[in-house]
Amino acid sequence: MSTPTAVASELDAAVQGADAAARAAGVVVRTLDELPDLAQAVALFGDIWKRSGSPPLTVELLRALTKAGNYVGGAYADGRLVGACVGFFHAPEEDSLHSHIAGVAPGAAGRNVGFALKLHQRAWAIARGVHEVVWTFDPLVARNAWFNLVKLGARATEYLPNFYGPMDDGINGADESDRLLVRWRLTEPAVALACAGGGVGAVAADLLAGGAVVAVGRDDAGRPAPGRLDGGVSLVAVPPDVAALRATDPDAARQWRSAVREGLTTLLADGAGRIEGFDRSGWYVVRREQ
Repeated sequence: MSTPTAVASELDAAVQGADAAARAAGVVVRTLDELPDLAQAVALFGDIWKRSGSPPLTVELLRALTKAGNYVGGAYADGRLVGACVGFFHAPEEDSLHSHIAGVAPGAAGRNVGFALKLHQRAWAIARGVHEVVWTFDPLVARNAWFNLVKLGARATEYLPNFYGPMDDGINGADESDRLLVRWRLTEPAVALACAGGGVGAVAADLLAGGAVVAVGRDDAGRPAPGRLDGGVSLVAVPPDVAALRATDPDAARQWRSAVREGLTTLLADGAGRIEGFDRSGWYVVRREQ
């Protein structure tokens, strides 16, 4: 059990890390609870998901969540909201916050605004005695896999087929909404290191040279190619940009969904395998017990 001194030290480090990330991204990150701020967050989510007529969340719901003590954070650049994140608590015995939605305005992409938001959420949660943040993401989105598993140091623990059902928005299109569940154990040394900028991704070429096998690969046309599902260490490829693929070749996007779902669910079945990393060029690394 952590001592009060250790807890205070962890919180101080988390707050300092969040402040540094915000400065590096050129934003100010703060919690949102006033109606005008919440309305801006709703509008931002509608713009990002291209659902202005039916945004992913409503002002009324955000108002209720903040009143109940949940997390709504926003990142501002020059007084304009450019990113927002919303989370709500799990059942009390689970000691977790579920981070339901986070998004950054397209014009602010590539500036590490999302990183600053997540580090603010981490410090906020640690200050309230919460030791874990949980969320889901689309396993086909390579940049999110890198961000979640490497940049933040979260662990993917469960594959959830078609988790939300049909979404049919500007990001998901008509694709099924498969998700990976990740757990971000906020004070683990690996997470603290990642949040300090020390996250290191896997190197697929080195793993292959060391005996890893390709479970799902890519053919010359950029479509999924089935491989072996019996390796101790396996690599599962994803497309470079599935959002663009959904717009230009939805059939190929569906093939990728099916192939990655089959590969990961088989490798992770019965707890025999775990996702232990991600290569920047678009490969999940899965290790199975022999």
